[in-house]
Amino acid sequence: MTARAHDHGPEELCEAGLQLYTRALREGQVPAGDADALPCLLDTGLLQPDVADARRLRPVAPSVALTRLLRVVDEDIAHRRRQGARLTEALEPLLALAAPDPAPADAAGIRMLSGLDRINVAISEAMEQVSGEILAIQPHARGNLAAQATSLARDQALLDRGGRIRTLYQHTQRHVPLVVGRYEMLRGDVEARTLDEVTERLLIIDRRVAFIPANKDRTLALEIRHPALLDHFAIIFDRLWHLATPMHPEAAQRPTLNGVTPRQRAIAGLLIEGHTDAVIADRLGMNVRTARVHIAKLAATLGSESRAQLGYLIGQSGILDPEEEHE
Repeated sequence: MTARAHDHGPEELCEAGLQLYTRALREGQVPAGDADALPCLLDTGLLQPDVADARRLRPVAPSVALTRLLRVVDEDIAHRRRQGARLTEALEPLLALAAPDPAPADAAGIRMLSGLDRINVAISEAMEQVSGEILAIQPHARGNLAAQATSLARDQALLDRGGRIRTLYQHTQRHVPLVVGRYEMLRGDVEARTLDEVTERLLIIDRRVAFIPANKDRTLALEIRHPALLDHFAIIFDRLWHLATPMHPEAAQRPTLNGVTPRQRAIAGLLIEGHTDAVIADRLGMNVRTARVHIAKLAATLGSESRAQLGYLIGQSGILDPEEEHE
């Protein structure tokens, strides 16, 4: 072994050094040459040269050695404290000159939540004592039956405390059993409306905290408590709410215009923007086959014989004019 292999502080003791020190205690002495590769034994004072024979090393009593080593540690701690005090004294006057560090995410009112269980727990905790209003945007009805039951119980508890729930869905969710069944079971001040297109999932609890997805599969979420962001989300929700069609407690039938259904008008708007069938289906929450059926019916209603002609006829028909739509 080389001295470099045992390069450590004077208050430390390596395994090989401890073994040689143990042997010295048992035998009363060891040859000086045995410690050549273990300078830690001499540095720590565990072994000392034999006064009568320089070729031998004798061990120092463990109690004496321990006292010496602890003194070294205490002196090092005292030195570090004095060093820290000097640094504080030197830099403290300059702290006021430095720009404040940006606030961390939590301090800014934004926290990342990982995992569906953790997200659900955070939502439940936020709703436990709330008796105000819940605003929710739900593009699609997802989740297993257990998750749906938990959500239903959580919402009913809020309603029982005198709270209110308003939810926005896509039109495609109006007849989904999970959605319809939900409103058959909930009792209280609960309303639902639908739009052709809505934003990604959004949950605003009493305008104090909001939850939004942070990835596509919703296994990550952001918990947001920043007042400016909460106000922004609430304004978006209210504007969408006023554009939406009532679904519950009293469903409103959206009018057909010149033989074109509201769903076909939504598709027409996306068609003239140049979107493909797949994009239209995704935006409106339906499968591609259903979207193509609606496109075919729209083409038949307007008398179109081609995709290019369909776009022209949509523009000429006036079905997308706001004035016509509200007549």
